[in-house]
Amino acid sequence: MASMQPTMRPMTMREAQVTIREFRRGDEDAFRRLNEEWIVRYFVLEPKDVASLADPQRTILDRGGRIFLAVQDTQPVGCCALLAMAGGEFEVAKMAVTESFQGGGIGRQLLGRVIAEARASGARRLYLETNRKLATAIRLYESLGFRHLPPERIVPSSYVRANVYMELYFD
Repeated sequence: MASMQPTMRPMTMREAQVTIREFRRGDEDAFRRLNEEWIVRYFVLEPKDVASLADPQRTILDRGGRIFLAVQDTQPVGCCALLAMAGGEFEVAKMAVTESFQGGGIGRQLLGRVIAEARASGARRLYLETNRKLATAIRLYESLGFRHLPPERIVPSSYVRANVYMELYFD
């Protein structure tokens, strides 16, 4: 007689448990790898990318920013940074999820954590720049409350690839 117990299938990478944590000393290589992976897939590394990825401590953290990593087991599989701007504002930047983990909600988890942390820190506005090629990311931003800036409020970016500008105000 056959057993009636359900068979357990292994979890796929997309279903694996992921935790979101703050950047730690030693995460520099993972932060650089995650960002370079997506940037070179769609665009080219620009001088500003090279500078921030070479020394995130100096270019992001020491300037009042924060970096979050999505970690599965001990492996960083995603990241997102908050860059401090003037007047209680932050830029959401350097968001990346390694290709084999995309589509499993990690980007949403990362962005949700970033938004919650910014709000808890007293931020009044989040800003981001992206590219219209990244339609999935734009839909994610829109679904979490980001709105497109009207053309008259757009300040040209230092990134050649930036052509979509969004913001989220906290009440």
